Amino acid sequence: MSLLSVKKLRLKYGEQIIIKDASFTLEPGDFACVVGANGSGKSTLIKGILGLIKPASGAIEFGEGLDQTKIGYLPQDTRPDANFPATVEEIVLSGCLGHMKMRPFYCHHEKKHAMESLALLGIENLAKHSFANLSGGQRQKVLLARSLSATKKLLILDEPSNNLDYKSRKDFYKTLAKLNKDQHLAIIMITHDLDADDLIGNKVIAIENGAATIAKTEEYLEKYK
Repeated sequence: MSLLSVKKLRLKYGEQIIIKDASFTLEPGDFACVVGANGSGKSTLIKGILGLIKPASGAIEFGEGLDQTKIGYLPQDTRPDANFPATVEEIVLSGCLGHMKMRPFYCHHEKKHAMESLALLGIENLAKHSFANLSGGQRQKVLLARSLSATKKLLILDEPSNNLDYKSRKDFYKTLAKLNKDQHLAIIMITHDLDADDLIGNKVIAIENGAATIAKTEEYLEKYK
């Protein structure tokens, strides 16, 4: 069974239909870059998958033990107040809040998973550091680790490179590619970087005129040369 199956999905804000027809499947280990013009509905599609927008019609189906509470999400605006007195470990642990329901304290398993997320990104040495004192690239890795604390199956990112310089963006993309390959983690990433080197996944979800379709990356690039 597919990890994620989107069938004839329609999404709207108010009375306006933004996504008219989204139909695609995502398999375990896929890495899909979501592309489209500004205002085409990229973020709307993601919010629909996350359950933040109720479908007007169509269906979103999950397999492989996945549901909307087990998706890691890195939204576009992810900049906590730099002066907020939180350690890296505390920031990463907050990614577990969606699992906790009414439970007030983190359990041993959640603390262990948070540290494993930091270790996957090679920043476990920063655990006790203040988030406010980190560089932009380090902060983005911490926020990625927070998202990983919520999932072992599907990570969704909304233009994660927006606030990074060129080198930090390339390093961040390498990190995502490694997570996808080594952890068999499925990834959906909205991107405005349309160069072949930046479409780092094996698939592309293209949104045009309200329709979202999926293709292998090489097929997409060949079509739009």
